[in-house]
Parts: sequence; structure tokens; C-alpha cells
Amino acid sequence: MSSLPLARPRMPRRRFASMRAIMALILREMSTRYGRSPGGYLWAVLEPVAGIALLTLVFAAAFRSPPLGTNFAVFYATGMVPFLIFTGVQGTVAGALNYSRQLLAYPTVTYLDALLARFALNFMTQLMVAYIVLGGCILIFDTRLTLNLPVIIEAFALTGLLSLGIGTLNCYLFSRSNIFQQVWSILMRPAFIVSGVFFLFEAIPEPYSDYLWFNPLIHVLGLMRRGFYSTYDATYVSVTFVVGVSLTCLALGLLLLWRFHAELLDR
Repeated sequence: MSSLPLARPRMPRRRFASMRAIMALILREMSTRYGRSPGGYLWAVLEPVAGIALLTLVFAAAFRSPPLGTNFAVFYATGMVPFLIFTGVQGTVAGALNYSRQLLAYPTVTYLDALLARFALNFMTQLMVAYIVLGGCILIFDTRLTLNLPVIIEAFALTGLLSLGIGTLNCYLFSRSNIFQQVWSILMRPAFIVSGVFFLFEAIPEPYSDYLWFNPLIHVLGLMRRGFYSTYDATYVSVTFVVGVSLTCLALGLLLLWRFHAELLDR
């Protein structure tokens, strides 16, 4: 009696194919976005440095000390860096479908690969820029700060999650209609002012502070400053609120893309 041949375990081909597709998309964007422009990654560092320097010069001339601590550059860096991470990463994630439209015609490349590739590359790039900018401020200036690294890491993680969640939802909305992109652009113009980049949440009187509390960036920036300033409690910060907003937007965006991505690519 002949025995049946043993069945070979099936390799998770889709997982490997997805990883190859993500790496290919990352390498493609690195060459097109940073490899062709003069300066490449240098411009990613110069943007926050120029913004921090401008805010430092303007407010140092008008005030004797920043709202927190003794150094203007560090205070504005702890607000501007996470804000720029959010705007930069969510913007690239939101454009993932349109950016990789031609490659998505291949069956081995999915919309999820495009989202993850753009998020991974741009978030890691922004983390590198944050390390250079914040580390440079600490080395150049006599800040005498006692850093709380777990809190700082938590703030960066929340920034990434919020960027991914809102960027994924915007990926569907922007691909559905240009009107949504224009509306978002209008909403983001005052975001720099109302997100606490150059002021503390506690300085805002009621009832305006009650309205600003629902801006998730207020919580992210407050958490970042709690990590840099040991005397700053930022009791208003709600990690649960930021995670809830991020996961809700992420789940809704993925659901809509799963349902309508084929229709959007045919437009």
C-alpha cells in the first residue's frame, strides 16, 4: 500500500509579495522625491530649522522669556517638530493612491502597500529630522533640561498614529473629489495657530480652551513638552482621545478604500 506524499506547508506568498511591493515603493519614492532635487534630504531639515529660527527671533524681541522654560528655540522646537511631522506624514499618506496610481494596476501591488510605504518612509524621515533639530537645540543651547524619554517616545508614536489615521481617511476623500482636498487645505491654514505651537493650552481662557481641547494636536504637543520640561504636567492631555480619533479615522478610511478603491482608480 503506497503512502500519500506529505503535503508541503504553503508559504505566505502574499506576505512576501506585499513586503517586496512596499520596499519597491519606498525605493521609488526615495529616488523621485529626494534623489532628484538639489539638497535632497537637506531641505527636510532646513524647513523646521528656518521656522524655529524665525519664531525665536520674533518672539525673543517681544518677550523676555518663553511661556515655558528659558530658551525660545527649544520651546518652539517642541511645538513645531511634531506639528510638521503630522502635516508632512498625513499629507503624503493622503496622496498615496494618486501617487502610485500606475503601479496599482499590477495585481501584486495593493492600495494598502501604497499607504504603508508612504507612511513608513516619510515617518522615518521626519523622525530623523526631529532627532537632528531637537538634538541640535539641546547641544547648542544651555537648556539644562531633564528629558523624560518614555514620554517623548509616546508623543512621537501618537503623532505617527494620528498622521496615519487622518491621512488614510483623507486618502479616500481626496481621491473621491478635489473639493475635499481644498476644504482640508483651508482648515489646515489656521491649524498652526490653534495647535499650541507658540503658546500653552493653559493660557487660553474659557470657553475657547474647551473648544481647542478637541484638537488632537493640542494633546500631542502638550505631551511632547511634558517630556522635555519636568515641571510641566500638561494635565489636560488625553492619550485616549488621540488614540480614539486616530483609530476611528484609520478604520473608516480603510473600510472606504477597501470598498471603493477599484472605482477610485478607474476615475
